[in-house]
Amino acid sequence: MLSPQFMEAQPGGIDPALLPEVAHTTAAAIVHQARAIEDPELVGRLVRLVETEGLDVVASLWADAAPNTLPGALWRLYVLREWVRRDPATLSARYRTGIAAAPVHEVVAGVASPPGPDELRELADAVLSGVFAGELDVALERAAAFCRVLAAGVAIDADEHEGVDDERALHETRGAGSLVRTAEELEHCAALWRADMLD
Repeated sequence: MLSPQFMEAQPGGIDPALLPEVAHTTAAAIVHQARAIEDPELVGRLVRLVETEGLDVVASLWADAAPNTLPGALWRLYVLREWVRRDPATLSARYRTGIAAAPVHEVVAGVASPPGPDELRELADAVLSGVFAGELDVALERAAAFCRVLAAGVAIDADEHEGVDDERALHETRGAGSLVRTAEELEHCAALWRADMLD
């Protein structure tokens, strides 16, 4: 991994025009090498990348990548996993709320029932494991389905707060919209992967 410290230590720094190339090169190297090696220990380390390297290191590599690219997809998956890791109780409650409104997406996401904090953490790990040792398009679609169920739960919460706490309702409505957009981006990446066009 190219850490921010490594990049800063280079003479003159890295040309900003090269950052997209660095993002694509690192994402492709990590994904393709992990898939070629088929080492469960390596997959486990990659799943825990944010825990060992920090979200800021992963952000410096992939956060600015376009959403319809491999680094953009990886960034979204790592952010989702970190969100689940940091606030599993809230997310599992919202996920349970969203299940009734998005039952098909619940099946695709594949969260064990009942979906509690531990089950959501297991899903987040399984999705990232699938990127490095499984069907990448299926992993992306599972993450997208998770986002859609969660978006439904957040939208229901927003409806309940409307007229009582309008500021909170607006914040939740925007959050639900953001989750739907992330789901669409991940679904698009899955289609690109199947067409051998996700780079």
